[in-house]
Amino acid sequence: MRCLALLAFAVSTASCASIDTPSAPPGTWAARPLPDRIVLTWSADPATTQTVTWRTDPSAGDPVAEFAVATDGPTFAKKATRIAAATTTPLGEAPNGALYHTAVLRDLEPRTKYAYRVGDGDDWSEWSHFTTASDEAAPFSFLYFGDAQNDIKSHWSRVVREAFKDAPRAAFALHAGDLVNHANADDEWGEWFYSGGWIFRTMPQLATPGNHEYNRHGLSKHWEPTFEFPRNGPDDLQSSVFWLDHQGVRFVSLDSNRDVDPQAAWLDSVLQDNPCRWTIVTLHHPLYSTAKGRDNAKLRGVLQPVFDRHGVDLVLQGHDHSYGRSGLMHHGERVPANLTTGARVQSGRGTVYVVSVSGPKMYSVGERPLWQRTANGKQLYQVLSIDGAELRYAAYTATGELFDRFVLRKGTDGRNTLQETTP
Repeated sequence: MRCLALLAFAVSTASCASIDTPSAPPGTWAARPLPDRIVLTWSADPATTQTVTWRTDPSAGDPVAEFAVATDGPTFAKKATRIAAATTTPLGEAPNGALYHTAVLRDLEPRTKYAYRVGDGDDWSEWSHFTTASDEAAPFSFLYFGDAQNDIKSHWSRVVREAFKDAPRAAFALHAGDLVNHANADDEWGEWFYSGGWIFRTMPQLATPGNHEYNRHGLSKHWEPTFEFPRNGPDDLQSSVFWLDHQGVRFVSLDSNRDVDPQAAWLDSVLQDNPCRWTIVTLHHPLYSTAKGRDNAKLRGVLQPVFDRHGVDLVLQGHDHSYGRSGLMHHGERVPANLTTGARVQSGRGTVYVVSVSGPKMYSVGERPLWQRTANGKQLYQVLSIDGAELRYAAYTATGELFDRFVLRKGTDGRNTLQETTP
């Protein structure tokens, strides 16, 4: 495998000590004939396709998926379409080995609820639901998580489940990297899937890799078999760099573990021809760090001019194991507050930067005057809702308490107005 150009600003992938979770007994996360680790993603248009990935051991038969428009009763199963799935190279992480399978369900109707299951014709998953996106701009919400990383089953599970209770109809969940602590540790991936459980089977997941999804050999062996995303990024980064349009919002994933210069040129072209009203970027390493002693100046110097030039609205990040949220930023400066409406309103061309953490590993926040809101020692999840010219953002603690909130409104000239709405 070719040597990777890891950026100098990426910190060591050494892990912190476990909080309280003992090692699982051997075989706990082993693959079996019955499908497990089922997850929805998108590799093409969310309005007309749905991608599903799952795992079995090598004793399972030929992998297939079945799907049909969901009905109030069980008759949909008689009309299900069956398609063959593609199988990846065995990972060999679990004691019995493992095969990963991916099926892309195509020619779907927009804004339609489907039922699907996966298996080999004998051993099947349960039937689960997903709903296709609209083929035009329409209101929706999504979840955003910072690093899960450590003690995933023990401590992260409550966060993802609390988030689902708050936003059960969210269109998808977005993860800003460091889903696990050790890139190829099958037990950690097992804990990640255990924590999300059937949520991942009915709510698509988008993810960008963190430094802990990398090791000296490259990107985790679990990444590509688990996540099938659009292959529209730069040639050698199509597993982790991509863009996706969803109901009037262009979402872009950047891989901040790799050289960002070619990504900036690619991003420039992706945003040059962008029909969407809103643009949201996710990457793991923050342009503006929250943690003490960190400053990703190279990353900021390369990407911020592109964000400013194309009016990126929101940047969702992780890595610093604390919380920080800016107001509107442009050319490295705060956009001035509106003198008429007061300090809680900003208007102008600008981007909001967020750093968040959902797992139990915590760092202290350094002195950063640009942040509107910060937190130490809090596990958080975020619920974002977009409806026409309005984007609503809310951050909640692991117990479901509101911690931070704002509304972003976009004018016809592309300028944003940010109103602070945290009590």
